[in-house]
Amino acid sequence: MCGIVAYIGHREAYPIIIKGLKRLEYRGYDSAGVALLTPEKSLNIYKKTGKVSDLEAETSDKDVHAFTGMGHTRWATHGEPNDRNAHPHLSQNKEFAIIHNGIIENYASLKKALQERGHEFKSDTDTEVLVHLIEEVHQKNKVTLEEAVRMSLTQVIGAYAIVILSKSDPNYLIGARKGSPMVVGIGEGEHFIASDATPIVEYTKNVVYLNDGEIVIIDNNKLTIKTIDNTIKTPYIQELEINLESIERGGFEHFMLKEIYEQPRSILDSFRGRTHINEGNIAMAGIDLFEDKLKNCKRIIIVGCGTSWHAGLVGEYLFEDFARIPVEVEYASEFRYRNPVLDESDFVIAISQSGETADTLAALELAKSKGATIFGVCNVVGSSIPRITDAGAYTHAGPEIGVASTKAFTAQVTALLLMALSVAQKRGAISTQRMRELLIELETIPSKIEETLKLDDSIKKIAEEIKESRNALYLGRGYGFPIALEGALKLKEISYIHAEGYPAAEMKHGPIALIDEEMPVVVIATQHSYYEKVISNIQEVKARKGKVIAIATQGDEHIAQNADYVIYIPQCEEAMLPLVASIPLQLLSYHIAVMRGCNVDQPRNLAKSVTVE
Repeated sequence: MCGIVAYIGHREAYPIIIKGLKRLEYRGYDSAGVALLTPEKSLNIYKKTGKVSDLEAETSDKDVHAFTGMGHTRWATHGEPNDRNAHPHLSQNKEFAIIHNGIIENYASLKKALQERGHEFKSDTDTEVLVHLIEEVHQKNKVTLEEAVRMSLTQVIGAYAIVILSKSDPNYLIGARKGSPMVVGIGEGEHFIASDATPIVEYTKNVVYLNDGEIVIIDNNKLTIKTIDNTIKTPYIQELEINLESIERGGFEHFMLKEIYEQPRSILDSFRGRTHINEGNIAMAGIDLFEDKLKNCKRIIIVGCGTSWHAGLVGEYLFEDFARIPVEVEYASEFRYRNPVLDESDFVIAISQSGETADTLAALELAKSKGATIFGVCNVVGSSIPRITDAGAYTHAGPEIGVASTKAFTAQVTALLLMALSVAQKRGAISTQRMRELLIELETIPSKIEETLKLDDSIKKIAEEIKESRNALYLGRGYGFPIALEGALKLKEISYIHAEGYPAAEMKHGPIALIDEEMPVVVIATQHSYYEKVISNIQEVKARKGKVIAIATQGDEHIAQNADYVIYIPQCEEAMLPLVASIPLQLLSYHIAVMRGCNVDQPRNLAKSVTVE
């Protein structure tokens, strides 16, 4: 959830850290802080509630000269957002400073024991407990800081990515991770530590992704990686694939709008090189690796959270439609705490944009322990899910900075479509001719999305009409139902309007009681299966004076007689409807949020990557 960035080298640390924090602010923006260690061994800590820009203003007249330092942008878990609870936190003797992403689950018992031994705490956070513990272990056992960190972490239950510096040694930095992401950048005479690669890409392409239970020590420009039990590891250096341009706004007012407009390219990148129309097949290494098992698979379980769960619901329809395999879609947060029936014959697909979602990772670990084959669908290269799964598929959407997921959703759906079609072919459930037809149609989707994006001005006018609504209802049938769920989520996330998505037929089983002239109802009403039934649902809404916004197929004149507003999208295969129909709903939510004065890139209380429970 929180964002961390640290630097040690020959440059001024503060500008690098502040710029890095701004790029990580999508991970948390309740408060921010920096710790700067001067060559004269003066440790300057500045913290401020609010955005990184507030911290920047706070430090405008402060001493920020340092070649070693670290910064943090917080998404609050323990302790309300305020200056006192902002990171970094100090040990009692003020020798060590720490920043932390994650949750120390047993912090209360650790804190109580430390208080009984004379420790006094300045904050309400779990993080401060850890740095006090490290100090105590360091002093009591007369060991090095590295040893104190390793010994302390054996007492910790929970998830963490931490960076620690010592006031007495400006040339020393130490980090560790378990259950929260951490990447180490390697430059010429300098090193970087961060939650993800976005603060690093400007300075180096060479990175090491730490594995769970590993510690990184940077001592006088020497990089060492060890496990918590002191086993030295050989760093596996990877080259970053992202570029600086991809993490800038590029002239758009918000990252979210930029990412909506990037979808023709991100969808193309997600199927490029995987589809072979002439041969009528799909090449996906992960699917090919488990061809025999998938031919005989009796059940697929898809796990995800939020938008990824909605993509998984589309995946259920796709796998059952084409591959004829029963599919269950589970919220990862519920799946992990149930006692699900799993065995070696099951195939579990986990979907996560970041590849670090805590509940999804835990669900995978559970499935793995039961012998199931686990498969990952994620966007971030080097993240945890690809490293623990048996196989997987990257979505190739590129960095997504806006907290509300847009291009990641359509890229996930694209990957799931390819997987479903590939499995269908291996099981003999689809003909080569039908496969070619679908692949030809898929190649047209980017251009159909470009055509849909041209509706932006007309969608903006509809947004103007409904921006003051307090509630909204989204309805769809078949493939339209997951779109309705996702559309409602987008509106909730960024405009703070209460919205719910329902199967259109379920409206009569409760939600219809809410409909009046103040209630906008968005209906996925394209000319596919259930069209006539959806029209009937629209008429039921109109009979109760609801305000209907219909997503309809180009050329459908009948729909205009039933809806107050119509957004026409290009005709497409029904299985690919989520790729096209989700675009106007994203734009609608975006414009409503902007008109309501909301921060669309950083909506309140939300963070991009949910790495804690």
